[in-house]
Formats: sequence, structure tokens, C-alpha cells
Amino acid sequence: MTILLSLYWSFLKVGLFTIGGGYAMIPLMEAEVISVHGWLAAPEFLDIIAVAEMTPGPISINAATFIGYKMAGVAGSLVATLGVITPSLVLLLLLSRVLLKVIQNPGAENFINGLRSAMVALILLASYSLGGTAIIDTPSALIFAAILVASIFRPVSPLYFIAAGALLGLIFYPY
Repeated sequence: MTILLSLYWSFLKVGLFTIGGGYAMIPLMEAEVISVHGWLAAPEFLDIIAVAEMTPGPISINAATFIGYKMAGVAGSLVATLGVITPSLVLLLLLSRVLLKVIQNPGAENFINGLRSAMVALILLASYSLGGTAIIDTPSALIFAAILVASIFRPVSPLYFIAAGALLGLIFYPY
């Protein structure tokens, strides 16, 4: 039972203390799952983030679900998912009427601009942190560089880049 409480509390903190969406949650999720609790090793966490990205739905909810499942089965996935969505759900229910009025305030726009900047910083931090465990050799560096360059010069759906990365992984890392 304590693992379920730990999962809920950890993912509640992730949902409560990160603003800016799923990618902004990755650094705090990484800290909770790897550093604080030691539930996963960095490569395992990166694998879950990759699968969560490919799976339909928000990456933070998908990752919480997968991590919860790995730690405590179906009950763990439900508890971790509930933990990560609870803060947003409660805030939306409590603030929905107020938010519609406040969002039209000029100060609110400045507040949101500040949040956007912080979100970009957190996404870059997650990219840097996870990149150290993903780019481990020459083939992985080549895949990274190819997808990065292609995404800069040819902005298309991320699904194509995910598929290309998977295909290049099969080519560079045969059995």
C-alpha cells in the first residue's frame, strides 16, 4: 500500500508544481522517479518518455501511467495518473469562472508570457538531461543530428520524425 501512496504523492507534486504542460513536467518527474525514489534508472526513464511521446494523449499523463504500471501494476498506473491530473482538475473546477474574467486583464497576459518563458527553459532542461542518456554512441548521435536538421528545415508532423528515428534505430542497431 505504501508504494501506491508514494506514487500518488510523487505524481501529485509533479502535477502541482509544474506549469506549462507535459514537457515542463519531465525534469520534476525525472527527479522524483530517479533521484528521490530510485524507481527507475535513467535509461528506463528515457524509454518510458519515448513511449509516452508516441502514445496518443498528453506525455505527462502517459508517462505517469507507464511508470505507475511498472511500479505497481494496474493499481499503480491508476494512482499515478490520478496524482498527476488531480491539481489541474481541481484548479479548473475551482477557477473556471474566475479564469475567464481574469484572462482578459492586461496583467494576465504578462503573467502568461512569463510562464511561457519558464516553460521553454524547463523543456530545454529536460532535453539536455535526457539527451545525456539518449545520445550514447556515434549512431545515436547521427540519428539525433539527422532528425534535428530535418525538423529545422522541413517542419512536418512529429510522427514522421518518430517513425524515421525508429527506422534508423533498426538500421543502426540490428540484432
